[in-house]
Amino acid sequence: MPSSHKLARNLTSLDIFCLATGAMISSGIFVLPGIAYARTGPSVIISYLLAGVMVAIGMYNTLELATAMPKAGGDYFFVSRTLGPVVGSIAGILNWFSLSLKSAFALTGLAAMIQLYLGWNMHLVGLVLGAVFIILNLAGSKHVGNFQIVLVAVLLLIMGYYIYHGSYHFSLKPFLDFAPYGAHRILATAGFVFVAYGGLLKIPSVAEEVRDPRRDLPRGMIGALLTVVALYVTMVAIAIATLPPAKLASSLTPIQESASTFLGKPGIFAIGLAATLAFVTTANAGIMASSRYLYALSTDNYLPPFFSRLNARTGVPVGAVIVSGIFITAVQHLNREILVTAASLVLIFSFLLSCVCVLV
Repeated sequence: MPSSHKLARNLTSLDIFCLATGAMISSGIFVLPGIAYARTGPSVIISYLLAGVMVAIGMYNTLELATAMPKAGGDYFFVSRTLGPVVGSIAGILNWFSLSLKSAFALTGLAAMIQLYLGWNMHLVGLVLGAVFIILNLAGSKHVGNFQIVLVAVLLLIMGYYIYHGSYHFSLKPFLDFAPYGAHRILATAGFVFVAYGGLLKIPSVAEEVRDPRRDLPRGMIGALLTVVALYVTMVAIAIATLPPAKLASSLTPIQESASTFLGKPGIFAIGLAATLAFVTTANAGIMASSRYLYALSTDNYLPPFFSRLNARTGVPVGAVIVSGIFITAVQHLNREILVTAASLVLIFSFLLSCVCVLV
């Protein structure tokens, strides 16, 4: 039988803000802008803004449900209670799978950064990092939250540093031919960069561990989305203003290359550090959030009791954390396009299910 212990309510609105911010800021800003720019030109800033609006709709739907039913598993719990256990259990497994793949992609990026700077074997680094994040999550949600607060604070400072200095080199000239490929490309690219905000919609999976879900969840998630949308749009605009169009369109490190034009080597290092921290925060938040799906499925008897047994001292679902962490560590070596595409498809599917639940 599962343990009778309940998940510890340790998370505040600040913890939620940092978990949500960390779950969003990753390859969506450090890798995707160049690829997205190639699709739609300078109007990519509108695509990022529209994607933020689309995520806001999903966020409000999710918050409506999460504050009324603050249970572990987030949208799995809502869907299973609204659309039935069969649809709910399928959605729960798919959401766990999607979030795990997104976290694996972040772990891959982090291992690649370490290999680039230190020359260490990427696969071994990935295994070690996976073990470290598993141990951290086993220590308890409050330790994860505190770790996330420190990392996100440093990450936001570096991004603010880039924006501050980049603003002195901003020019409207690169924006004169604003939508060279037409308005339809702006909308299509908004769907492409939607994944840049995707981590936000999975934060309600930890709702059962929030001290005051009705107050702390909305404050943390809304604040995180507004912050990240502002950062994304501003940083992409600076990259457009400081890089030649051809170079930006072909770059997989657009923010780093942009920083090098007005900050030199210190800028390259600073943005490299920010990207590394972003991968850390995404992987860390991903292991925590994904494990709660397995926990919720187990408490509803769709998975063995092993997944819902809680540590008496920390209130952590040990089995769920270990299995999620091992899976994320194992699949990080899959093709990166497969990881991103699969994660995005399931993310949009779960987004639609949450909207249906509100209507029902």
